[in-house]
Amino acid sequence: MGWLLRRFFKLWVRAAVQPAEAPPSLTSAGTPVCYVFDRDSVADLAVLCNVTARMNLPPPEKRSGNRPVELRRSYFDVGRRRRFWDASITRRPPPYLLELVEELRKDAVRDVLLVPTAVYWGRAPQKEGSWFRLLFAENWALTTRARKFISVLVNGRNVFVEIGEPISLRSMFDAAPSMDQARRVTRVLRGLLRRQRATRIGPDLSHRRTIVAQVLRARAVRAVVAAEAKDKHTSFRPGLLQARKYAFEIAANYSHAFVQFAEKLLGRVWNRVYDGVKFNHAATLKAVSDSGSEVVYVPCHRSHMDYLLLSYIIYHQGYAIPHIAAGINLNIPVVGRLLRKGGAFFIRRSFAGNALYTVVFMKYLAAIMARGHSLEYFIEGGRSRTGRLLHPKTGMLSMTVRSFLRDPVRPVAFVPVYFGYERIVEANTYISELSGAPKQKESWWDLLTSFRVLRERFGTVHVNVGEPIQLNDLLDAALPSWREQRFDDDTRLPAVNALVSDLAQSIMRGINSAAAVTPINLLATALLASPRGALPESALLRQLDLYLKLLKANPYSPRVTITDATPEEIVLYGESLKIISRATHKLGDIVKMSDESAQLIAYYRNNVLHLFALPSLVACAFIGNAMLRTEDIQRLAWRVYPYVASELFLRWREDELSRVIEGVLAALAEQGVLQPNESRTAWMRPAPDSPQAMQLSLLAQATIQTIERYYLAISLLMKAGSGTMTQKTLEQQCQLAAQRMNMLYGFNSPEFFDRSLFENFIDLLRERNVLKAGEGGKLEFDEVLARVAADAQLVLSEQIRHSILQVTQV
Repeated sequence: MGWLLRRFFKLWVRAAVQPAEAPPSLTSAGTPVCYVFDRDSVADLAVLCNVTARMNLPPPEKRSGNRPVELRRSYFDVGRRRRFWDASITRRPPPYLLELVEELRKDAVRDVLLVPTAVYWGRAPQKEGSWFRLLFAENWALTTRARKFISVLVNGRNVFVEIGEPISLRSMFDAAPSMDQARRVTRVLRGLLRRQRATRIGPDLSHRRTIVAQVLRARAVRAVVAAEAKDKHTSFRPGLLQARKYAFEIAANYSHAFVQFAEKLLGRVWNRVYDGVKFNHAATLKAVSDSGSEVVYVPCHRSHMDYLLLSYIIYHQGYAIPHIAAGINLNIPVVGRLLRKGGAFFIRRSFAGNALYTVVFMKYLAAIMARGHSLEYFIEGGRSRTGRLLHPKTGMLSMTVRSFLRDPVRPVAFVPVYFGYERIVEANTYISELSGAPKQKESWWDLLTSFRVLRERFGTVHVNVGEPIQLNDLLDAALPSWREQRFDDDTRLPAVNALVSDLAQSIMRGINSAAAVTPINLLATALLASPRGALPESALLRQLDLYLKLLKANPYSPRVTITDATPEEIVLYGESLKIISRATHKLGDIVKMSDESAQLIAYYRNNVLHLFALPSLVACAFIGNAMLRTEDIQRLAWRVYPYVASELFLRWREDELSRVIEGVLAALAEQGVLQPNESRTAWMRPAPDSPQAMQLSLLAQATIQTIERYYLAISLLMKAGSGTMTQKTLEQQCQLAAQRMNMLYGFNSPEFFDRSLFENFIDLLRERNVLKAGEGGKLEFDEVLARVAADAQLVLSEQIRHSILQVTQV
């Protein structure tokens, strides 16, 4: 019977195997091998027999009965079925495992390698081709053999086999082999196979009502309900019903069948809208998954497409999609229900003043973390309208860290993710909002009108995975005794607050360290450096070539990806996407921003502005100086870097800056845009009429507005005098003056007058004790601020300084 089934499966079943290359310990093992399944299945065994034959691995089928026990048979399962229509399982150690344990007890030298193995029917997403298969796809339910038979028929071409790393049976004993040890091994194997299944199809979340009931049983929830009932002089029941309402408002209703359905639908949408979706550093997902960590994806937030793209990619890589924290504004009729089935849980923008909602949400988050499901949330809080990373909101991050500290079941790994779009779907909405229009609430009308994007072309999407951040490592450094401490809902430690803040900054730097440099980013950076957003084609090609060479000669990070296109190909690609246009002229073509893209071109530049920040800052120093000493360049960089690093989330520490600036100077000299003296103690800009001088000037424009904004704030403060202006007043004055400059000089950068950037700059001045809050909150300063202003004057040209001073005199 088994032989016949294997022959049939050899013709019918198509199985993808993970890993593609078998572990060396399996292929060259002198020790007997035994495969371990999580449930009894003749079909799964037949598939494994064919896979092992194909990969030249030890076979799992039965063998001669007169050989040692470990060679008579090389498989068993940790859950056995009883009858044809009954899906119940036993919890006793498998008889064959007991035999192995007995043999190892008799012989202290003998050992067996146990190989956790799983066969998923309907789990290879890249091969799915039928909606009917979704009805019989792999899940956590213990199916009957009749249902398994149907699943084999409909999903036989769509099978995924996972062969785990071999484990020495003897190494699993913490005492002499015995019945108790067999029970312990069984529990360990069941847990390992459960985690393996959770990684591939998501953990068993049962029904939404199950988790809601668990949340409502939590002591912390019931304590808050009781406290509110006492304060309001009401009974306990109304408060509990309100907590239940909150829980259902929050909770996801994950459906694996719906996810498979959505994967097929989204695949068609991406093919229609985008030229491609490039996913880089995929090996990171496997490394984090293999480490047994609870994964928290923390991507930047550029578009509503982010939710869908990341889930689609993770699922397509063969991993369970995460539960996603979505804004309550997306919980609109029908759409909200579908998003819940795809793993979304909804969160209000603010928890302020609502203790019951806060505790319900925290307990829900703790429940899904305890069940082993990966999470995804956007710590910027909302979509960036300018293309820059927004300063992080630490609420979700704090809840995650505190949930882990209360119940540290599995280590937590935060995985930064960078999205790089060549064209943004919400472009018109962002332009409207940047022009002053209020943010529109999501509605059915938005959904219906969004279908028009299917008629447009949006280029390629780049999704890059950053370096994972292990929470345990941060806790060990910040709170060495955390493993011995007891944390509960009321525990509040300053060290934890500081750790959350540092973690948020690390995540933002990790996102930027995985940036994708696309042709559109480079075109935007070059054209925005020119006064009218236009350049002769020859000059544009030289500038693009400079950017590419600088990025490769002095890499920002190993995870940054750079387009393979040549400067000529970049220009042609920009024209094909209607980002740029060409004006023919007898002396040479002029390339300029197209009318369609002019208002949002700064968005695409800002996506990668941080990559050019230090080369641009060095170039700024030569706008008004023909020659500078190395020590002066280093001092200027040291003075400005903390503020630019805070604004753009640059990756280097201040004690690394000197080395990094040396690398930047060397890269600029290699491209001929700076010239050192023989001892490299001084640097000169090229001759003013040379192409290299123009390249250096264009490079400086990437960050010159940042320096102008700082100088504007300092000038306003020094003009008012020490102790005369509050921070709020200064921020208002800065924003108004910046808006006036934007109107007078036509800057194409909406973020130039973004009040939050002024606020962050002033906060950092206070943090570094350049400013102090005196009586009545008035800002006080001394000669240190004057030195900062003097260095800014050294960087800015006289014309720019006069323009700023003219605005501040009004």
